[in-house]
Amino acid sequence: MNTEELFNENRGQSEPEKKKESPLVSLERDLKFYNESIKEVAIEIMVEGLSANPIFVAHQHEVKLGEMILNRDELNTEWSIQASTIEEFVERGIIKPELKERFLSSYKNPNEYMCLFVVVPEGANFVYYPYGK
Repeated sequence: MNTEELFNENRGQSEPEKKKESPLVSLERDLKFYNESIKEVAIEIMVEGLSANPIFVAHQHEVKLGEMILNRDELNTEWSIQASTIEEFVERGIIKPELKERFLSSYKNPNEYMCLFVVVPEGANFVYYPYGK
């Protein structure tokens, strides 16, 4: 699924059909604000040799995964972002070891895209969002 499909959930619906704004609309707003900070952390993770595959966890509740880098309460935004790596995702069982290679084959260039694990009450999914958008 591409970002346009995710962020334009209500496309094609008339005004009365729109129930409420998708949480992904507020996520996109926050990502535009967080863009440079997330890219800096991604580069730091790669340069320091922690991982070639940084993953950022976007959430609006408490998530015990990765390390908090952008706290929504402190920044007066709607989403918090935590920095993690593919290694932690495999270690914690979120990505099964036997599926790691499949995940890596679809992993986009970390210098151009942030890999986000977006956690919402309905579940979680991976999304790639371009830097500088």
